[in-house]
Amino acid sequence: MKIKKVLGTVFPVVDSDRRKSYAIKKILNAPQYNKGVINIHRHDINNVGDYYCAPHLYFEALQGKYLDINGIRKVSLKDRKHWIDQVSHQSLIIGGGGLLNLRHFDAQMKLFEQLHVEGKKTILWGPGHNDPNRALFGKEVTYNVDLKRFGLVGVRDYSRKEHYVPCVSCLHEIFDQPYTETREVGVLFGKKSSKNEALVKRLENFETSSNTTNLEEMVQFIGTSRTIVTDSYHAMYWAILLNKKVLAVPTTTKFFDFKYPALITDYENFESALKNAPSYTGVLEECREINRIFAEKVFNYLNL
Repeated sequence: MKIKKVLGTVFPVVDSDRRKSYAIKKILNAPQYNKGVINIHRHDINNVGDYYCAPHLYFEALQGKYLDINGIRKVSLKDRKHWIDQVSHQSLIIGGGGLLNLRHFDAQMKLFEQLHVEGKKTILWGPGHNDPNRALFGKEVTYNVDLKRFGLVGVRDYSRKEHYVPCVSCLHEIFDQPYTETREVGVLFGKKSSKNEALVKRLENFETSSNTTNLEEMVQFIGTSRTIVTDSYHAMYWAILLNKKVLAVPTTTKFFDFKYPALITDYENFESALKNAPSYTGVLEECREINRIFAEKVFNYLNL
């Protein structure tokens, strides 16, 4: 049974890597153009943070111009060829989201790095490191790509202060709505932890939600909580934007590199740390201003 389980895990990964290699070879052997622009990110409608961290949602010049970074490994050859054509013919805005230092996106990010050398206009807009290696938690992380090999760079990690551009989702108008706090503590699960039945059962005395609902429900839950405990990066980020007290349960390195840190904890011990949770003011306005300034640079670079 164990052998079956291992084989069932290995073969899909190997096949996925082959499909990625096929697409990469096709792109690198094709002429490269900058005839338009496409925003590449993890376009996942079942993950609120991944979906709303993309610049194409917030600027008219980019409206409807997006591509799922995972399209490179589509089983359908027709879908992969579409992905190849889109990447080959257009300038690339890559981000946001945790696209760096994660195995799933390593081949794609290194492809984008190489394409700038080939004359492609490439922009990093709000991606960040996302390494699940716990030995790196709270430590300086070396990116798996060279930032100098992109045309314009803005990353959400504050350790790169000269390139710091927080997630563009701060521009969503939902953060301008007023909310009345109705609970002292809200627990907001990430996609994986929301499926952990034992964890959900253990925390049944707390009101909970997850990042698998929708933006309105997720932000409403954050806005009506005084304190948020979460293992979702965007729940942490949005709670900070809304001046909430925030405790983060880290799953990757991404939780340790925002300018305004949450209190790091875990689901076993967070109750004793609630009184020490920090909150901040003025973060929403600051993040919006940084993104608007960066947008001007982007549109000038792309001649839009």
